[in-house]
Amino acid sequence: MMKDTANNGIRPALSELVALRAIAQRRPPARRGRYGQVGAAPSPHRGRGMEYAESREYVAGDDVRHIDWRVTARSGRTHTKLYHAERDRLTLLLADTTPSLYFGTRERFKSVQAARAGAVAAWAAVRDGDRIAALRGCRSEAPIPPAAGARGALRVLDALVRWYSQPPVRDDGLAVAVEHAQRLLRPGSRLVVLADPHSIATVPAARWSGLAAHAEVIALLLTDPLELAPPASVLPFLSDGERVRLDLAGGAQRREWDQEFVHGLETAIGALSRCGVRAMALPTDAASESWLPLLARAQPQVA
Repeated sequence: MMKDTANNGIRPALSELVALRAIAQRRPPARRGRYGQVGAAPSPHRGRGMEYAESREYVAGDDVRHIDWRVTARSGRTHTKLYHAERDRLTLLLADTTPSLYFGTRERFKSVQAARAGAVAAWAAVRDGDRIAALRGCRSEAPIPPAAGARGALRVLDALVRWYSQPPVRDDGLAVAVEHAQRLLRPGSRLVVLADPHSIATVPAARWSGLAAHAEVIALLLTDPLELAPPASVLPFLSDGERVRLDLAGGAQRREWDQEFVHGLETAIGALSRCGVRAMALPTDAASESWLPLLARAQPQVA
């Protein structure tokens, strides 16, 4: 595993990603409909070859036939049995590693926020009993294979630390990552995309629609407060070793800036929403778990 070192919001540390488990697992476990989708009616499966996995506290709507009376009597709280068939959904993290993510002016780099949001997604998957996998847009790098429980989450967290500590030498883009994801996902899977807003347009709309038709797809678009609300003044930048000064007090340069960042983000969220993808901006100074309410929305069941 990667060495556990923090760098003031510039690089993610494994310890901070592990610590997010307590936050992610405060939310109730997702309730499943058909094919493992989140829905109004959970469906613990029983039958030949379906092995008992564990018991959890009863949630309104659970099948009363699956109440674990022994644990209920011992704990004083109603528990229901879970079986391995219910726990077999895949949560796949898709990590954009474009160089523009390795930047930030508030709290942390966008890359570090991506790693933290990915860690929250991994621990939420553990809470829901999912298998967890991860990949990025690199043709020469194999995905992190699916695995359940803390073991699976730690594999993914280690990859997030490795990918987001510095820009990878090889990055073939978000479109390649989505192409790989299509081969891994099955009906009822969950896909969490961690991406720069500008990367969204590199993926054809038909691909986003195709993914959302069979899986629960959430896109977290990493932003920095400076991008969306720059000061009305002259900002100095260093680009390819040369100093560049942008006058954002008004005029053409301000309009170009807003078109690039503000309108770019709005366009990305709108395009994803039209494809059935639930998307939101995740600023670098926001709580890394602030997107979790997206998981609470009921999903249509797969026919």
